[in-house]
Parts: sequence; C-alpha cells; structure tokens
Amino acid sequence: MKNVIIIGTGGHAKVIADIVLCAGDRLVGFLTSDRDKKEFLGYPVLGQEADYCKFPDCSFIIAIGDNRARERIAGAMPGADWYTAIHPSAVISRLGVRIGEGSAIMANAVVNPCAQIGAHCIINSSAVVEHDNVTGDFSHISVGAKLAGTVSVGKRCLIGVGSCVREKVCITGGCVIGAGAAVVDDITEPGVYVGVPARKMK
Repeated sequence: MKNVIIIGTGGHAKVIADIVLCAGDRLVGFLTSDRDKKEFLGYPVLGQEADYCKFPDCSFIIAIGDNRARERIAGAMPGADWYTAIHPSAVISRLGVRIGEGSAIMANAVVNPCAQIGAHCIINSSAVVEHDNVTGDFSHISVGAKLAGTVSVGKRCLIGVGSCVREKVCITGGCVIGAGAAVVDDITEPGVYVGVPARKMK
C-alpha cells in the first residue's frame, strides 16, 4: 500500500482520488494553490504544491487536466516520488506496455501491446490506445478517444472527447484535436484541428 497525496482539487482530482482508493492505496490528502481550501472530499488539504518536501514518505500525482500546468508543477517538484494511477477496470496488455511516472489510466481504458505512454499523461475513461502507439509526456487522450495502431502523439497534445486517429498517423507536439474529430493524415504543425477529416483552424 502506498501513501498518496494528490495535487489539485478540481474535478479531475475527484477521479484520481477514486482510482487511488479503488487500487487499495491510502489517500493522505491534497495539495493545492488555493490557500483558503482546508478540506476536499472529506480529506485534508495539506498545503500548497511547494510543501511536498514535508511528506518524504508519500507518493504524488498531479490531478490537473491542463497539460502545461502538469508540466510546470512536475518541473517544480524535483525528487518527488510519482504515483501512477491505474483504475482496476482498465485493460493493460502484459506485452511490452510502458507507462511513464505520474500518469493516470482511467476506468475502462484499453492500452494494447507495445504501447508507450509518457510521463504525467492522462488516458481518460474508455479511451483506446492501440498496439505500438507512442504518446508523449504531458499529453491527454480524452474520454472515448480512439487511437488506431502505430499512432505517434507528441508532447502536450490534447486528443479530444470521442475523436479518432487513423493507424500510422503522427501528430506533432502541442496539438489540440477537437471533440469528435477524425485525424486521417499526419499533423506536422501545432494548432487546433477540428472536423471530419480534421483540418487546422485559422
């Protein structure tokens, strides 16, 4: 059993808290930038992010949906022991899957053989990450999104709710794929892409 402190007190933190408890680990409390918050979900707010050094026996996970915020906070916490949250209902292949530290795999998500997921990523509820995918650090595969086989997603990408990506497609870092979009060709420029097929917004 691990002692876990969650960073953040928003909606995403509620989901991460549930995963920690479902996994049988101990939720110690929360850290947040909100100085006025003293309690969340019946657990104590123990301070701000910078107070992590006060808890050397705990593991931490950043429960904030914004990719850049997770990257900023992770960079400000050198030496932290990162907790990887995996919901018991997630289906994770035993063949060659790598999941980076501090990442979260939500309920009913599927991660198939030889997929590589970076650090501090979110694979949200019912998302599918097919075989041989590579997902860069601090990226978020949203609820119900589906990545076909051998897809490459760069750092700090957001793959929107219910979107899909065709096999062997590469998406460069810093992209946002809108909800319900269908990516059928490589994306080489950062930006926001929407529609079927997905096109860059001007």
